[in-house]
Amino acid sequence: MNASASPMLAIDYAAICAAQTRIATRVQRTPALHSPLLDAHCGAQVFLKCENLQHSGAFKLRGAFNTLLQFSPAQRAAGVVAFSSGNHAQAIALAARELGMRAIIVMPNDAPPAKLAATRAYGGEVLLYDRYREDREAICRELARAQGLTLVPPYDHPLVMAGQGTLAKELFEQCGELDVLLSPLGGGGLLSGCAVAAQALSPACRVVGVEPAAGNDGQLSLQRGERVRIATPRTVADGAQTQQLGELTFAVIRRHVAEIRTVDDAALLDALRFAARQLKLVLEPTGCLGLAALLSQPDAWRGLRVGVVLSGGNVDPAQLAGYLAAA
Repeated sequence: MNASASPMLAIDYAAICAAQTRIATRVQRTPALHSPLLDAHCGAQVFLKCENLQHSGAFKLRGAFNTLLQFSPAQRAAGVVAFSSGNHAQAIALAARELGMRAIIVMPNDAPPAKLAATRAYGGEVLLYDRYREDREAICRELARAQGLTLVPPYDHPLVMAGQGTLAKELFEQCGELDVLLSPLGGGGLLSGCAVAAQALSPACRVVGVEPAAGNDGQLSLQRGERVRIATPRTVADGAQTQQLGELTFAVIRRHVAEIRTVDDAALLDALRFAARQLKLVLEPTGCLGLAALLSQPDAWRGLRVGVVLSGGNVDPAQLAGYLAAA
């Protein structure tokens, strides 16, 4: 069923089209790269959607601008609060700065130093918390109540989801129809937006989410037909250390996503090294989720036209050096 035909879903293709128009002058239309070397390695025709080259270094800027651009004057005057391990933090901070707004960002105290520094550099006021002991959403709700701020969550929000869906819309416009689309999965904002775009533009395309093996709440949720909550996963994919899919995102994923696969940290780092050495692309571990599935599970994609979302490149330089030196 087409998403636009169901009022039960948070977004439809029209919302993604509107978002694309709204944010067109604010975000980068990132390239969809094709590498004959990668094709030969995988036995497939692969198109890489390079959101690591996006302003702020990740896809999150799409949803951030789509949301903040629709704030009322009163909301803009008061400001925005958000919680994030890094990429949503940077996106909200940058979008808020460009729109002349105050932004408070609640970030884990073990967030990558580069992401903390970038968020502050974009003008965000960073408040640290312990991701294993404290509730980031509760902290943000209290800040919003006390200071009149508007809370923008990192994934479970219709405007955020629609903004992220513009990425897949661009990819299909650049590459045509695909057999498979591999997208990273954390809370589901990116995957749900991509799935709605795929349903409209390439209906036969199988949309596959990829999450860390240590944090397979999405896979379990799709298998059981209900949202499953897990402990905060310990994985190098810091952008996918979520405990549960969003309520809105899960509804879309359940309807439009064919399956969810997992990759372990070793496969993630192998993919990161392959991207750096063979493709000359700098990616963060979370941004490698789709590529890791492509490289480590090649039999699933042979002979197919495959789109892979490279969701971000905000890796700490020291960590990147360590990852590259380790193999």
